[in-house]
Amino acid sequence: MKIALIGYGKMGKMIEQIARDRGHEIVSIIDIDNQQDFDSAAFASADVAIEFTAPQAAFGNYLKAWDKGVKVVSGSTGWMADHGDEVRKACAEGKTLFWASNFSIGVAIFSAVNRYLAKIMNQFPQYDVEMEETHHVHKLDHPSGTAITLAEQIVEQIDRKEAWREDTTDAKYLRIDHIRRGEVPGIHTIRYDSDADLITITHDAHSRKGFALGAVLAAEYTKEHSGLLTISDMFKF
Repeated sequence: MKIALIGYGKMGKMIEQIARDRGHEIVSIIDIDNQQDFDSAAFASADVAIEFTAPQAAFGNYLKAWDKGVKVVSGSTGWMADHGDEVRKACAEGKTLFWASNFSIGVAIFSAVNRYLAKIMNQFPQYDVEMEETHHVHKLDHPSGTAITLAEQIVEQIDRKEAWREDTTDAKYLRIDHIRRGEVPGIHTIRYDSDADLITITHDAHSRKGFALGAVLAAEYTKEHSGLLTISDMFKF
């Protein structure tokens, strides 16, 4: 498979290595200093572009890739509020985006456990639920996209929570706390607390390698599929 990389930071370099190890060809690498390469024949030859950049750049990168007929796999977060409707419309009209807030296989499993646990806990109002996410100091957005995805799953299942919020003490909201520390790849913890006991589930990433492998697996899946794709399409939990 021919892969283009959009964004060449630590994640982009790790994705490159894993893709090459799996026998794929990297035909184009685009970073902030060579944006003109979106118009190159090399970029247009890609089966899939894997995009990890910043919230303010992601949607524009999707448009540039789609303009060249290239499918996109993206792990960028923070763009959904402003451009979510446009992305859904574009994918309904024939464009392809595989988007995930987190490509880790472990997080996909954790997400399935989260949904199931929230469904159970809806029956036990004596438990209040809250979430904490910890990431490296370079991560600009908060809460993390993964935390938002997990929170939306909880709110969907638990009738006593209307929505998620940061910095709230209102019991009708699921509170998400964020911590930025060192070079932490990502820790997500969900707690159900009652007067009697505490139930906690945590996903603690040891490195970015799991995210990078998941992104390459997503590219392999996206080559053969179209539309707006998610982790739940690739992993049938």
